Amino acid sequence: MKYIDRIISESIKKNSPFYRVTVITGPRQSGKTTLCRHLFPDYDYVNLEQSALREIISSNPQGFISGVKKGVIIDEAHYLPELFSYIQVEVDNHPEKHFILTGSSNFALLQQITQSLAGRADLYTLLPFSIQEIKERISEMTTLELLFQGLYPAAYSQDQFPERLYFNYYNTYIERDLHRLINVKNLSLFQLFIRLCAGRVGSECNLSALTNETGVSVPTLREWMSIMEASYIIFKLQPYHANINKRLVKTPKIYFYDTGILCFLLGIENVKQLETHPLRGAIFENLVVSEFMKSRLNKGKMPNSYFYRDSRGTEIDLVQVVANNLHFYEVKSSQTFNAKFFDNIKKVSKLFGDQVTKTAVIYDGEETMHSQLNGIYNFRQFPFDK
Repeated sequence: MKYIDRIISESIKKNSPFYRVTVITGPRQSGKTTLCRHLFPDYDYVNLEQSALREIISSNPQGFISGVKKGVIIDEAHYLPELFSYIQVEVDNHPEKHFILTGSSNFALLQQITQSLAGRADLYTLLPFSIQEIKERISEMTTLELLFQGLYPAAYSQDQFPERLYFNYYNTYIERDLHRLINVKNLSLFQLFIRLCAGRVGSECNLSALTNETGVSVPTLREWMSIMEASYIIFKLQPYHANINKRLVKTPKIYFYDTGILCFLLGIENVKQLETHPLRGAIFENLVVSEFMKSRLNKGKMPNSYFYRDSRGTEIDLVQVVANNLHFYEVKSSQTFNAKFFDNIKKVSKLFGDQVTKTAVIYDGEETMHSQLNGIYNFRQFPFDK
């Protein structure tokens, strides 16, 4: 398959001359290795997931690090944490060398960076394809086909049926990695938990309710949830509140990084089933919310998205905080625009006044219109990267 340019490349290339270490995390199979080898084709390459190679390097880490001439790409670097202190010394003594570290475990990798490479590393997160990156490839796909297929690179580089792809992805990576990271004594309970999370996509995640359904304690579920976040399976969308302290204690919503794996976890086996599925709207919302997440991370920036809900249940699907300004977005899976889509935006905008500088409805219809403040966008046309 022809290489597909990744938006994140621009930030990495721009900043790599100023950092001796570039760190790229992200879910497995999101394209980290392909990206790194494309951007730095003359660098050495090692994959520490290979146990034999890992053993060889661990027997003489100083020799391996000293042997780097120009640069090296080290895949799954967290498998050999003792390397990080050697890298620190090497980049301090030899600033002409460049180390590219990748990992699919955000927690394990960043823990080592904060201990050994603080101030020396440039950090990025690479997620599956964004809509913008493969716009031409998905132009003939229906929205339901796109939701079902997801945006993992393997879904576009291999002739695989999505349900088989994500079945293998789940069994090969998710269960194996999480089983290694946490002591799951009863794997069936964890399997139940992750599927219950899928059933709550786009909803506030109440761990007490999940305790009643699984019989697992809240502290254990909280640990499982944290590991799922660190392994790039789910992410949380926090509620927006003008008071940051209140914002932190409210219940977040949960979303999945990709709708393909989400459909698999929901037991959706084909596009026809998705068409009538009760969570179809939530899955569409997941796609749009994740695109906002990608648009920020692809620029090397922190996510700035929240949701809003007041005590009366008035809700805004997504709130972007840009400096002191607020952008309000409603996400609708409908193919037909309805002026009522703006009702909640209008209500909440009155509360925040001039702080609200942009509002839009993002939906599955064809009509796209926008003025200085308000907009109506087909989700494929929305400028997520602006």
